[in-house]
Amino acid sequence: MAAQREWFEKDYYKVLGVSDSASEKELTRAYRRLAKQHHPDANPGSEDKFKEISAAYDVLGDPARRKEYDEVRRLGPVAGGFGGGQRSTTGPGGFGVGDLSDLLGGLFGGAGRPPAGARRGGPSGPARGEDLEASLHLGFADAATGLTTTVNVTSDVSCGTCGGVGAAPGTSPVICSSCAGRGTVDDNQGFFSFSQPCRTCRGTGMKIETPCKTCKGSGLERRPRQIKVRIPAGVDDGTRIRLKQRGGAGHNGGPPGDLYVTVNVSAHDLFGRRGKDITLRVPITVTEAMLGTTVRVPTLTDPVSLKIPPATKSGKTFRVRSQAPNTSDLLVTVDVVFPEQLNDEQRLAVEALASTMTGTGTDLRKHLGV
Repeated sequence: MAAQREWFEKDYYKVLGVSDSASEKELTRAYRRLAKQHHPDANPGSEDKFKEISAAYDVLGDPARRKEYDEVRRLGPVAGGFGGGQRSTTGPGGFGVGDLSDLLGGLFGGAGRPPAGARRGGPSGPARGEDLEASLHLGFADAATGLTTTVNVTSDVSCGTCGGVGAAPGTSPVICSSCAGRGTVDDNQGFFSFSQPCRTCRGTGMKIETPCKTCKGSGLERRPRQIKVRIPAGVDDGTRIRLKQRGGAGHNGGPPGDLYVTVNVSAHDLFGRRGKDITLRVPITVTEAMLGTTVRVPTLTDPVSLKIPPATKSGKTFRVRSQAPNTSDLLVTVDVVFPEQLNDEQRLAVEALASTMTGTGTDLRKHLGV
């Protein structure tokens, strides 16, 4: 179980503000809310908090890693070799042998124990690739309807010349003669003996005698890539989309990291958003509100006709159903606009209308008691 020391020090559930029995949807909802709140673009100075939130969701958002994290947390430090049960052998004065190794390891090269996840006495194990971040800027219409597009990233990838082996084409790595393929060498310090990574092969157990000229023996080369990403309809500004194993290449056969794409949605001159629906405000005249009318309103595709019934009040909202599946409806709110000034003919017409109305303004306000 390749536990990380941070797993014992960080309660990722507490970081996201959820219980340890939270569902995947609850985790995602909590992550999106916190990521939007603490995103450095919206809240400068919150980079550390944003990274902490991202690290928590990186583990809990992956069912396999979450299961491993829960198991490690349940077993305690013994699960990852960070202390306790696996190093119970005591030495002189009651100190555990492992504790003395930790205490003195720094004096003799600092390698009393191999890193978490590495095999004791063996070569360095596979290492997961780095996670990558990318930003994607979308227009309002594209965000509302969804699309498939690409993002550009630059990262480590498997060397195209040697296929990630690190050795020049036609050659192969050989067993390291310094450590006999173990990946570690013993450093005897009198009564104590310490193991540390082999400096010749850097803990891999294999030596490349003829390095690949392209990657200089690392097996990796850095180059730009285009990654295809599917953006769902109705995506919000600031949404962070995770693409599993589309990040940097792994080391020594390890899996790739993940790619996180932050979506930035531009504003629109006419339309707004309310949840997954699109909003639009349309002005109408007093007479149109009183008598009713039909108005043409724009949409993200083709204009449509909207029937306004008589006696419509200002602020009334009408829903225009979308004709395409999985796309947003249009919410049209009407604003009744009164003329700023009446000419003589208009004033006479309004006064004539007022004379025909039953009741007066005083009658309407009778309930006010003044």
